[in-house]
Amino acid sequence: MSKVVNRMLAVCTMVAAISSVTLTANAALPFFSNDKDAVPSLAPMIEKATPAIVTISVEGTQVSRQRVPEMFRRYFGGPDEQVQERPFKGLGSGVIIDAEKGYVVTNNHVVDNASEITVTLTDGREFSAKKLGADEQSDIALLKIDPDKLSAMPLADSDKLRVGDFVVAIGNPFGLSQTVTSGIVSALGRSGLNIGGYENFIQTDAAINRGNSGGALVNLRGELVGINTAIFGPNGGNVGIGFAIPANMMKSLVDQIIEFGEVRRGLLGILGQDVDSGLAEAMNLDVSKGAFVSEVSPDSAADKGGIQAGDIITEINGVTVTSFQELRAKVASKGAGSKIKLGILRKGKRLNVDVVLGDAKQAIVAAKEIHPALEGATLTNGKTKQGDDGVIISELEARSPAALIGLQDGDVIIGVNRQKVDNVAQLRGVLDSAKGTIALSVIRGNVSLYIVIR
Repeated sequence: MSKVVNRMLAVCTMVAAISSVTLTANAALPFFSNDKDAVPSLAPMIEKATPAIVTISVEGTQVSRQRVPEMFRRYFGGPDEQVQERPFKGLGSGVIIDAEKGYVVTNNHVVDNASEITVTLTDGREFSAKKLGADEQSDIALLKIDPDKLSAMPLADSDKLRVGDFVVAIGNPFGLSQTVTSGIVSALGRSGLNIGGYENFIQTDAAINRGNSGGALVNLRGELVGINTAIFGPNGGNVGIGFAIPANMMKSLVDQIIEFGEVRRGLLGILGQDVDSGLAEAMNLDVSKGAFVSEVSPDSAADKGGIQAGDIITEINGVTVTSFQELRAKVASKGAGSKIKLGILRKGKRLNVDVVLGDAKQAIVAAKEIHPALEGATLTNGKTKQGDDGVIISELEARSPAALIGLQDGDVIIGVNRQKVDNVAQLRGVLDSAKGTIALSVIRGNVSLYIVIR
């Protein structure tokens, strides 16, 4: 009899434990209802989240410049270039992140060049918005509207996202307000898409179409995990591959805009590449992912923090880094002067290094001041692989004047018009006195070439 009682008690205990786990799980998932007749639904979460999603309407004038052919000017006269102004209108999405201050986040490309920005809430109210600041390279813009009975969306820790997590995209595709699509996180740390200068995207198969830009990628708790920014498709339509800017990266950039009115990008001061199987085998590494440091710029943040050439950076602030581009994007989203902790692998030993980031903008401004054609390049003193002194292009903004003349990340300028230059100061001096066409002598890896500035 006692055996039967014991078995019954054991079964009851197990049922109680399962019931407890089920109740706990259901309590953590807002799409389950306590109503026994209800079916699983995302509706409760979406009803809570959608008031923070807004429609953004923009108007402005787009200016295009076209150079007039020399032969035409010779015979008919007139200016060197033809300027055309065309009015435009556009629609996009945005997310209210601070109800008390009226802060709305969207993509830079949604509001770029707009002279009038109108934000429409789910309840139909319209507000004229002011752009507080934007960052073209990460495609983030911060707007401000009248903080009148607004509803904000809480932010999640996007560093805790995992591939396979359920997500929901909310926005206004094709002007259809409050459209919701669902899917999963397909990949993390996506880069190399040539969408922006700093890429560290969340990839999702939740349908994202034109007009979703600036909208929210939300987890099942109704928290913001990303800002929808791009689609990958042959005709600009959804094919199950969309991209979002991680919420943590957005928050860091927005905080800088709020404090300074602009993004003051941090600079580490290294050159490197992704760790792949080939590099891991060649250097007998214990890791197959991370950021390999091939060169450290003298007097840079990395140099002062003790980073060495040959180090593998595997973590930033305790979060795993899988590629050099991911590290670059995360560092760039941190403000100048920010303190970060890097996890590195050096000769088989794991170390933690504290680094205070430098100010990338100071170097970029200096490049622009040295010569307009170098705008967008970060210049630092360094050496070629052969050991010659020169000026390294340590960072380069996509589609910037410096990129358009043919410069690339990692290039080393060693001369101007056959005159040797060993550092930034010498480069400035030579370019100040140079006239007419300028030929930059550049070392790219093991190749020597000339880049001409006309």
